[in-house]
Amino acid sequence: MRTRLAALLALFLTASAAWAGTLAGVTLPDKADADGQALVLNGLGLRTKLIIKVYVGGLYLPQKEKSAQKVLGTDAPRRMVLHFIYDVSKDQMCDAWDEGLEANTPNPSAEVTKNFKTLCTWMDGVGKGQQLALTYLPGQGTRVEIAGKVKGTLPGKPTADAILATWIGSDPAPGADFKKAILGS
Repeated sequence: MRTRLAALLALFLTASAAWAGTLAGVTLPDKADADGQALVLNGLGLRTKLIIKVYVGGLYLPQKEKSAQKVLGTDAPRRMVLHFIYDVSKDQMCDAWDEGLEANTPNPSAEVTKNFKTLCTWMDGVGKGQQLALTYLPGQGTRVEIAGKVKGTLPGKPTADAILATWIGSDPAPGADFKKAILGS
């Protein structure tokens, strides 16, 4: 009986660990590093548009957190990784940033608006298998990487919050299920 229970427990733990980092055939690591700060995978979500699977998003935080308000209210390192499973053009990326800002950041400051315009200029078309990573570091800003290449850093926590709010704000473009998934709910 103990052997069966131990085997069942081992199977459950293995399945849970695999599920935590894999979705729609995309595997993201359970941990990430933000300039020496260890981050854990908080959750994974699948972004679909109509019936097309666009990307798998993974949110990394210093510790697991299910509350969007707490995540946005804490000045701590965080990382959002989007692994694309469908090609997305520069124009589509820019439209998504504009829509996300408008829907989730009422009355953004001039600095946030300017930083979103800068973010748009850094966007290239993102191809299947490529990643977009946005890493916020307190006191430094949000580092933007596309396909492993650093595009630049956007200053300020308000910009970092507006970026993350496009996924965990009141009206996330990928939908409520995506928001719940990356918040580990």
